Amino acid sequence: MARYKPQDFYFKKAKRQKYVARSVYKLEEIQKKYKIIKPGSRVLDLGCAPGSWLQYAEEKVGPKGIVVGVDQKELKREFGPRVYFLKEDVYELDPSRLKQYVPVFDVVLSDMAPATTGIGFVDSTRSVYLAERALEIAIAVLKKGGFFLCKVFEGEDFPSFLKKYRGAFERVKIIKPKASRKDSREIYLLGMGKKGQPSWKKEEDTPCQDIQSGAR
Repeated sequence: MARYKPQDFYFKKAKRQKYVARSVYKLEEIQKKYKIIKPGSRVLDLGCAPGSWLQYAEEKVGPKGIVVGVDQKELKREFGPRVYFLKEDVYELDPSRLKQYVPVFDVVLSDMAPATTGIGFVDSTRSVYLAERALEIAIAVLKKGGFFLCKVFEGEDFPSFLKKYRGAFERVKIIKPKASRKDSREIYLLGMGKKGQPSWKKEEDTPCQDIQSGAR
């Protein structure tokens, strides 16, 4: 097994470029190849803390785009006026609340991972469960033809999850970014061309008191 190096090449690069986490380079690699985030895109980042993917998405959408981050943890840095933050557990999130930001999203990102135990099958099962919730939200809020990028750990439950994923998108790519640690079981699924319109719940919007623009 490869030895874990807390301050590897990508960690040091992130520090130099002022990103809050090395995970930004996984998204950067995928973005460079597939161009999923465009100027003016409306992006939802699930499990956004500590915020490196929010940083990168904010750069890519530009002044006409919108980025919404959701996490149960507070963010510790400030963002511009086109970035919004909703402090919420994704398991408790009603997707219709996100209508308060934009009618639909062009891109949904999920770099969420469960608290790991070191027991492979337990961690992979928890990861798939979390990814399934992210997929449910993506189906609810993505426009037809939209993109969904999701992290998941490989394991016994992965094939059935992949089947669900492929059922929701025209094409699905399985990606292992260079910035992923060699001993990690994580992979990324990129769904391209979401099938059908958003499946928003048909409820009236309710005011949200914890919406923050220029997220901290």
